[in-house]
Amino acid sequence: MSEPILQMNGINRTYGQGKNSLTILDDAELSIDRGELVALVAPSGAGKSTLLHLAGLLERPDAGSLTIGGVECSKLNDDKRTRMRRLDIGFVYQFHHLLPELDARENIALPQLIAGSNKQQADASADKLLSHLGIAKRATHRPSQLSGGEQQRVAIARAVVNKPKVLLADEPTGNLDPSTSDLVFDALTDLVRSTGLAALIATHNHALAAQMDRTVTIEDGKIVPLS
Repeated sequence: MSEPILQMNGINRTYGQGKNSLTILDDAELSIDRGELVALVAPSGAGKSTLLHLAGLLERPDAGSLTIGGVECSKLNDDKRTRMRRLDIGFVYQFHHLLPELDARENIALPQLIAGSNKQQADASADKLLSHLGIAKRATHRPSQLSGGEQQRVAIARAVVNKPKVLLADEPTGNLDPSTSDLVFDALTDLVRSTGLAALIATHNHALAAQMDRTVTIEDGKIVPLS
């Protein structure tokens, strides 16, 4: 059996000090395999953001180990963590956060240019993803000229263009109407399956969660299965 792409073992995260300390994660465990979509469904304040921040190397756990693609990340220095975030982790948020002065192709190409690709390579990869997501004709449109669903598909393409190992999404369809939400989620699912990403998707949408491989929640600091 292959090693999980994302693995969290014995993760603890506490905020504050002394009597005012608040434990968010307590000996939490989670593993996600290649090409697997895991839904994270939990009430506000349960620790969803903390879990995503830890998985995305935006925070460090107080204890425990976090492994991405076989690399133990908990003790990496800041430069190595930044490099892993740039190359091995893709982020999709509820709001697309596209750069308004750049068109769709340029928004997707930018992470590749930062990573060292030349413009021709970056544009070619961007166009391939735009075609895969069904919005090739919108390549030269700026975000203000795109629909909400198109903007979010561009954001998804931007998140995966550097071929990361892990995709983290926080309410990626939360701002979309139901029909557009389904289109965007189908596109996201297709990319995860075809590229072998390990995806952790936080959502309040139980219908969306039911379409993923399994669902987990956070109870008393533990990550526990819902389905």
